[in-house]
Amino acid sequence: MSILSIAGFTNIGYRLHARAHEPITADMTGRTVLITGATGGLGKAAARRLAGLGARTVIVGRDGAKLAESQREISGNVVGYQADLSLLSEVRRLAELILNREDRLDVLINNVGVLLPERQVTDEGLEATFATDLAGHFVLTNLLTERLAEGAPSRVVNVTSGGMYSEKIRPDDMQFERREYSGTAAYAHAKRGQVILTEMWAEKLRDVGVTVNAMHPGWARTSGVVIQGGGIVTRSPDQGADTIVWLAADPEPAEATGELWFDRAPVSKHLLGRTRETLADRDALWAALAELTGCNLPAFGKVSG
Repeated sequence: MSILSIAGFTNIGYRLHARAHEPITADMTGRTVLITGATGGLGKAAARRLAGLGARTVIVGRDGAKLAESQREISGNVVGYQADLSLLSEVRRLAELILNREDRLDVLINNVGVLLPERQVTDEGLEATFATDLAGHFVLTNLLTERLAEGAPSRVVNVTSGGMYSEKIRPDDMQFERREYSGTAAYAHAKRGQVILTEMWAEKLRDVGVTVNAMHPGWARTSGVVIQGGGIVTRSPDQGADTIVWLAADPEPAEATGELWFDRAPVSKHLLGRTRETLADRDALWAALAELTGCNLPAFGKVSG
């Protein structure tokens, strides 16, 4: 297991860790990769590299102009879908489009995320960070699981954040209705939930050839880091996206599932004892998300939503 450190999250840490990395040369020709939040930052960097490996690269973005610009800028077989993934109705619409238009899906990368300084509520009545960073990922992954399994072996990559190390999951207050709202805490809490779901999906999908892993990109230059400000020695989007691409394409992690990765190495999911959840917490998280979204995966092949 890698040792996480504050210095390691910077671009200096990346350069030190990357000395042991082999180039990613996998041939992705004939494989389809779906990346959410792919019109900037980590998502766009990952899309560019995966398209360069030959993948049919399906990018999803909220802004139509940015989506069209990204399609023009990324060389290769790139197709775009416009969707506001803070709205569960849009997540379902996207899943339906993918199922109707894409014959196969080999890799799903849940990258889209927001970090908001003030509490916002979507038109569907959900706290926006929770809706985008956790509930939307839950729905999209569950609805696309059977398509992923059809072309197994296939992979799911969840892009999380080191902020989750500060939070314990609260299935009874996922939308910060019972406690004072903090943008960083809401973001970290959603990311903690995402890591727990990674482990749960990994267990549920182990026998159908779908691996599910999470990765922490370090302090990469994303909108979340910009909001936080400060003199952090940030990583470039390409540096932050390296492990995303590695998990999506490289043969080495093909059999790994349920892990959290940082700079291509598995790391602990907890640094503090107070953040550890119980089995009851995990079950309560899944049950709460299933009830709220109306989308469940009780057993493979029985997705509803």
